[in-house]
Amino acid sequence: PLAAATSRSGCNAELGGFAGLFDLKAAGYKDPILVSGTDGVGTKLKIAQVCKRHDTIGQDLVAMCVNDILAQGAEPLFFLDYFACGKLDVDVAQGVIAGIAEACKKAGCALLGGETAEMPGMYPPGEYDLAGFAVGAVERGQMLPQLERIADGDMVIGVASSGVHSNGYSLVRKIVEKSSFDFSSPVGASGDQTLGDLLLTPTKIYSKTLLPVLRSGHVKAYAHITGGGLLENIPRVLPESFGVVLDALTWKIPEIFCWLHKEGNLSEEEMTRTFNCGIGAVLVVQKELAQQVLKDIQRHEAAWLIGKVVSLQKGSDRVKVHNMLRALQANRSLSVRSHIQGKIQTGKVKVAVLISGTGTNLEALINSTKKPTSFAQIVLVVSNKAGVEGLRKAERAGIPTRVIDHKLYESRTEFDSAVDKVLEEFSVELICLAGFMRILSGPFVKKWEGKILNIHPSLLPSFKGANAHKLVLEAGVRVTGCTVHFVAEEVDAGAIIFQEAVPVKIGDTVETLSERVKEAEHRAFPAALQLVASGAVQVGEAGKIYWK
Repeated sequence: PLAAATSRSGCNAELGGFAGLFDLKAAGYKDPILVSGTDGVGTKLKIAQVCKRHDTIGQDLVAMCVNDILAQGAEPLFFLDYFACGKLDVDVAQGVIAGIAEACKKAGCALLGGETAEMPGMYPPGEYDLAGFAVGAVERGQMLPQLERIADGDMVIGVASSGVHSNGYSLVRKIVEKSSFDFSSPVGASGDQTLGDLLLTPTKIYSKTLLPVLRSGHVKAYAHITGGGLLENIPRVLPESFGVVLDALTWKIPEIFCWLHKEGNLSEEEMTRTFNCGIGAVLVVQKELAQQVLKDIQRHEAAWLIGKVVSLQKGSDRVKVHNMLRALQANRSLSVRSHIQGKIQTGKVKVAVLISGTGTNLEALINSTKKPTSFAQIVLVVSNKAGVEGLRKAERAGIPTRVIDHKLYESRTEFDSAVDKVLEEFSVELICLAGFMRILSGPFVKKWEGKILNIHPSLLPSFKGANAHKLVLEAGVRVTGCTVHFVAEEVDAGAIIFQEAVPVKIGDTVETLSERVKEAEHRAFPAALQLVASGAVQVGEAGKIYWK
């Protein structure tokens, strides 16, 4: 019954014969190329056997095979499994095979047959081995990778993994053995999951979600990030004269990798050559089509623009991953606090700070929210520029960071949509704009109405715009200051939350006045954030401030 439930067009998945049959014509193929792949689960099996968790390992087996044949653009059609043990434990075998059958349904392929081998003396009691074999098909004109089409400047899309997947577990087991944890150690804020459960998170199956995108003609190559990590798998689908440059700050690295990096004292190269580091699959697409392909993928999977294809000089590294150490360290405190030790701050409003540069106001906000009396907690810093000092300040404070490069997006709305997805990922409740040099789109402002704070270097409504200090000096006024306000669609027009006055001194220049106003900003912005986070200040009807 388990196999029969996986029936599909071209195959009824009935077991019992000497061999299985598949009708390619009935499956709708006209000029197909058959594609096959075989794999195992590796030493992840050891953890499953120690934890006596046999229900998810079948998905790992199917995923490793069907994700591989996707690299040729192939739809998985049928699957065969091999289960070997010393003495058959029916309940264990039933759990494993049920997991395989369920995974075949997720992948859209039939469980056409398999072999259960009981071999006394070959395996110790309680141990078993698994292998799988997938066969798929692709129409002759749709095969991947299309090496001749790949060009300098093509974009790299990364599709999220669910965790470690099924590679690197020999190293994982060594790290756990040397750490103060074991597979039964509780993790997570609620403590209802063990480290073993976390490490046994099943490998994602990409065939149903990515196959329509691969068949669209917009994708030039797909790589499954398996054994060998990011460094060794991406070059397998590129011409020899090309490589890729990736930025690790552009995607979400699952906390388990940050923990492994810290506990194992691993180098950047060890991380990127052993693990997927949060990227389970990579797609290469033309720059002009990247946004559309990304949107199509994001309907079903978390995905990001993570880098680009570059021409290589002879002897250069095929894959360069910038900011991996920074990305791992930025998430490390989150890893230890919220996932491995479960010490998260509760009852505080979750804040994201958007920056473009040095982050002087960010630093003031960080210092303010670190106080025990703070009503707010900064959970994320987003920059539209890589490598800025503000990102380093966030990382030193243990705050997760993301880089979302506005130049990769065709419009403000598309860029804001990418920012919005990251904000939702971190369950953000309030946004602070601290030197964020982008005008937000109407739909974004409307969605976050009453939840975006900005600071302007004048006493609004006077001296709006980018050259406030110059306008102040030209007007000859004796007092200026700064204003923290809610963001409205009209620039510098939102309801005022907090203001601080600053004298204009005789002989002031734009530079000297700017420095004096900045000092006031570093007091005003944190004060305004606390007012809003505490609920003391809200936006009422017609955009007016409501004080409790």
